[in-house]
Amino acid sequence: MPSMASRSGSRRRSMNEINMVPFIDVMLVLLIIFMVTAPMLTPSSVNVPSVGKGAKVPKTRADVFVDKDGSIRFKTDGNERPVALQNLGATASNWLKDQPEDTPVLISADKSVPYDSVMQAMAALQRAGVSRVALAVKSGG
Repeated sequence: MPSMASRSGSRRRSMNEINMVPFIDVMLVLLIIFMVTAPMLTPSSVNVPSVGKGAKVPKTRADVFVDKDGSIRFKTDGNERPVALQNLGATASNWLKDQPEDTPVLISADKSVPYDSVMQAMAALQRAGVSRVALAVKSGG
């Protein structure tokens, strides 16, 4: 029996070395693929179309200004005051009670203002039941 044990011991040698060459080859191929495709990836950009003047400018309107820091100002007939986002809808609907039915609320924001801030202001106005909400744009080419 001792001879049998020595034979099985010689068959079960532990492997002390791992061949790293295939791993390195695969990593180099992946590196080359990423180096070639990275310059081709460009960030997407949105080209906003320019518009002309509207046919009819409303006589009365409310202006909502969204500033860079996220603060909101509500302006009506020269009276401008800061308003919290939570109170914007109530402020606009209270002002619209005394106005004609088709009076618009115009949202103006700098192009560096995050899109989310403008959409939150628009959603607050729509939740309050404001029927005409418009976005201000630059006119011309």
